[in-house]
Amino acid sequence: MAVTENTKYIFITGGVVSSLGKGIASASIGLLLKNRGMKVTILKLDPYINVDPGTLSPYQHGEVFVTDDGAETDLDLGHYERFISENMASTNNATTGQIYYSVIKKERRGDYLGKTVQVIPHITDEIKHRIRSAGHTHENYDVIIVEVGGTIGDIESLPFLEAIRQLCLEAGRDNTLNIHLTLVPYIKAAKEFKTKPTQHSVMRLREIGLNADVLLCRCESRMDSESKDKIGLFCNVPKNAVIEALDVETIYEVPLVFENEGVGDLIMQKLNLPTSSPDLTQWRSFVERVRTPSKEVTIAICGKYVELQDSYKSIIEAFVHAGASNDAHVNLRWIDAVEVETKGTDKVFDGVSGILIPGGFGNRGIEGKIATAGFAREAKVPFFGICLGMQCAIIEFARNVCGLAGANGAEFSPHTDYPVIDIMEEQKNLSNLGGTMRLGAYACELKPEAEISKIYGSREISERHRHRYEVNDRFIEDFARNGLMCTGVNPETRLVETIELKDHPWFLGVQFHPELKSRVLDPHPLFRDFVAATLKFSSQQRGD
Repeated sequence: MAVTENTKYIFITGGVVSSLGKGIASASIGLLLKNRGMKVTILKLDPYINVDPGTLSPYQHGEVFVTDDGAETDLDLGHYERFISENMASTNNATTGQIYYSVIKKERRGDYLGKTVQVIPHITDEIKHRIRSAGHTHENYDVIIVEVGGTIGDIESLPFLEAIRQLCLEAGRDNTLNIHLTLVPYIKAAKEFKTKPTQHSVMRLREIGLNADVLLCRCESRMDSESKDKIGLFCNVPKNAVIEALDVETIYEVPLVFENEGVGDLIMQKLNLPTSSPDLTQWRSFVERVRTPSKEVTIAICGKYVELQDSYKSIIEAFVHAGASNDAHVNLRWIDAVEVETKGTDKVFDGVSGILIPGGFGNRGIEGKIATAGFAREAKVPFFGICLGMQCAIIEFARNVCGLAGANGAEFSPHTDYPVIDIMEEQKNLSNLGGTMRLGAYACELKPEAEISKIYGSREISERHRHRYEVNDRFIEDFARNGLMCTGVNPETRLVETIELKDHPWFLGVQFHPELKSRVLDPHPLFRDFVAATLKFSSQQRGD
């Protein structure tokens, strides 16, 4: 069990409207507590009935974040990892689907000895078990932060909130803290903040049996003292626990805003934890570099879900980290792969200093991605292919350099004569789609002479995967003869993990997802080096 008798619990709920930033708030609080010497982990409770987001469209859910142990989870776990620099696991994300699935399996086994299985106590007991065992089971945590997805009043989240009510009673008031994130809108016509939505949200929380100990009030500008007094009075919260969560330029300012508002000390006092001052020097330095870079560069991302940029959340943040490391602001130009098919490459990529093709699934936009890889190869523009992006680069190279006319991936053309990308043998007869890909962390051995080995500073790495199709090793020698080198393989399966193109300033492809392991204070080396290459390319283009 990951908890001790002294483990503290912080429950974070949201009200009024969705998308207020509970994930960022949870991650920020985790950072402030960790910097005070606390051992912290964070758990996300998702009310949807899907077992996990793995089969959801990116347009429905955004990015699927993959953990080392192969769990497909909510994108908020990416925020947790980036902020507190701790690896999450399958136990850090629980969905309604997982909870009910576990209870139903127990019922089928006869674990309940003929009892009627009900929401209370069986579902709520399962939720409490998941909360208590959050994180890695070999760790003992001082604080477990629990973010509840959705908005107070949603029917889907009621079992989670009831479980939290019970856990608060069982653990005791000294060991639990309820933080409620709400919206305090400013009505310009009336020239005043409106506190009634927050009052109503807290009232709904009370009806469920939970009292807010701290209110995080999202607002565009600082509230007047009268508004804070009113919120504290009608929501039964001390005025010093009514915290302004102001809009900021970058999400990485949020911990600094919270610290300035006294959130860290407030939480430590309310949970009877030893007070100390956090050292946020490095974090402040990072934020300053994000806000005031001396350089900038434009990088194109050619994808198929670009209308919803949350589909590529970890890539976006990896560029923020890498940009700050290079004292540069990375302007991301979003290119729809389908648009490339209709408009061609010259027009849409004019003025960019680097091109990245991210992962994805399905046939739509594939020819646009393949053409994009060809443009980067021929124009000598720095190129980074991730997962499907690497596969598209290989297909393009096979067709246009190796002379394998019609070469393709088996996913897109099952009967091609040259399946340079093929499905793994063990994947061919699978009928269930959920959780059946190559998922999680796998080892990779890099060739010592390879550029990627120099970038990592190591020959042995471990990165996270999420895919079904692999490079077909029948064609590796043909690729090498023509200048495309397979520079990294899995030591057990010998599956290709990385590729490089000779006679190109920067052309790398990886089968894994490096963006998932980039951290605020530890940017991923591939993104850091890619941004450096684009800055060099931009400088050469300008003739500096």
